[in-house]
Amino acid sequence: MPPPPAKWKGRCDLNASFCNNKLIGARSFVNYDGRKRRSNVTVVDADGHGTHTASTAAGAFVKRANIYGLARGLASGMAPRAHLAIYKVCLESCASDDILAGMDAAVGDGVDVLSISLGGDPVPFFVDAIALGGFNAISKGIFVSCSAGNSGPDHYTVSNDAPWLLTVGASTVDRSFRATVKLGDGQELDGESMYQPSNYKSKLLPLVYPGLITGNSDTALCMNGTLDSVDVRGKIVLCDRGTNMRVEKGQVVKKAGGAGMILVNDALNSYSTNADLHVLPASHLPYSDAAKIKVYINSTSAPTAAIIFKGTALRVPNSPALASFSSRGPSQITPGILKPDILGPGVNVLAAWNTQKFNMISGTSMSCPHLSGISALIKHAHPDWSPAAIKSAILTTARQKDNRQQPIVDEKHVPADLFAVGAGHVDPQRAIDPGLVYDLAPGDYIPYLCGLGIKDESVSAIVRKNVKCSSVKSITEGELNYPSITVTLPAIGSKWISYTRTVTNVGKPMTEYSAAVDVAKGVTARVRPAKLYFKEVNQKQSFTISFRRNGDGFGPAEGRLRWVSKEHVVRSPISIFME
Repeated sequence: MPPPPAKWKGRCDLNASFCNNKLIGARSFVNYDGRKRRSNVTVVDADGHGTHTASTAAGAFVKRANIYGLARGLASGMAPRAHLAIYKVCLESCASDDILAGMDAAVGDGVDVLSISLGGDPVPFFVDAIALGGFNAISKGIFVSCSAGNSGPDHYTVSNDAPWLLTVGASTVDRSFRATVKLGDGQELDGESMYQPSNYKSKLLPLVYPGLITGNSDTALCMNGTLDSVDVRGKIVLCDRGTNMRVEKGQVVKKAGGAGMILVNDALNSYSTNADLHVLPASHLPYSDAAKIKVYINSTSAPTAAIIFKGTALRVPNSPALASFSSRGPSQITPGILKPDILGPGVNVLAAWNTQKFNMISGTSMSCPHLSGISALIKHAHPDWSPAAIKSAILTTARQKDNRQQPIVDEKHVPADLFAVGAGHVDPQRAIDPGLVYDLAPGDYIPYLCGLGIKDESVSAIVRKNVKCSSVKSITEGELNYPSITVTLPAIGSKWISYTRTVTNVGKPMTEYSAAVDVAKGVTARVRPAKLYFKEVNQKQSFTISFRRNGDGFGPAEGRLRWVSKEHVVRSPISIFME
């Protein structure tokens, strides 16, 4: 690694031997416990979460990386040659003032990208520490990547939803840690587990479903203490997902003398499974397999099952798929901006850990640093691009199809909607060369904020300068020059609703683009002009896209706008609501 750049103003609050040309900064902002000032709060990670996310964003290349022999191979973060600076803002919890202090310090120290794998319930921007700190960052040209939240699959759960932030949902990867359940009737059902002991001898054992025996829902969930009245000794125990933690269910089974566990999903999580480090032989199966196992148990007086560990499986079909936990839009705070923005890998992600070399965990905390590292690569390739231009490059080049060339599916294996996937799944190589970008300067957000009806003092707090909205020509959410488009069509009449967008040519000079717009049945859309011609690099051109109803449809609908040249396809998702 080269030394830190000349602009770097940060410091390392660890012993000198801990920091180097990779880890160039480490500071703690966990200052208060209530009103009492804390002392001697170390920057060292006692939890593992920060270590994992940092290495995902910018970890160096490591040969033979693995977790208990699984996922063995060459590992690296997204931007392995990037420097890292760590700002500790959480202890048992994350205080807003600590978050804001840490973000402002990072901006002052001279970072290029902020990766924020934390968040809370959606709140107005003027009381949202991440939105406030994020606006200050983008005003200084610093890109901000944030987790969308882990409150899915319900809609209206997305957080970190300010339009100046990149909001990242979570997807699966095409890799599984196969733990197959073989039933006594010969059925084989593929599940997952990280616990795969090499000396385990698979054999058919008695299979029991405690919930069937007791008729008690807590017993079916394998809650603590509920298996005391059920004979599970030496048996494989079927447990339903829900309420208590997945690994805790296995601990309950083991404590009661069980020999193994089959964990089956509830309807909410459906096909979304995890490879957990269980305390006994186990397999996590999708909801579709739960009924098969329960039917089999009811079909025989002596049901049996075996768990067969098959290690790492690659090229898993229907990948990437949306993770069930990934928070969904629409945004509660700004429903006229499509959120989340993008998907990144967030399930069974292998990265560095504080107490061992590697660990594998899941969450939008894991998908966020993938996009943070990718944005660092884009910024390195295009140092003059604004944060909005980098975001546009990521969104307009995203993939909408999986490895079978089918639409990305959600946890129920049906095509995921725009409030789940945003623009789609990140495609880093394409994002480096997007052709056109939808750019925004920090001041362009002020008319948008005024258009939300926020008070002058609140807008001023966000942008950190005095603003009088009465002196500003406010705009609606749909008029912000965002790379995605959201429109609401009224129930009565067929009036055209039009938005103007401006694109900047970051590709080659002397290039022509043609518009192609596809919308759902019941909606008509048009683009004027239908062609854009760019003589120069960095030339800007504006166009208007208009929508109106042409039928009796209602509710949400989707579409897409593509600007197509010989070398590029610049795609914007269109979210439509028909009142």
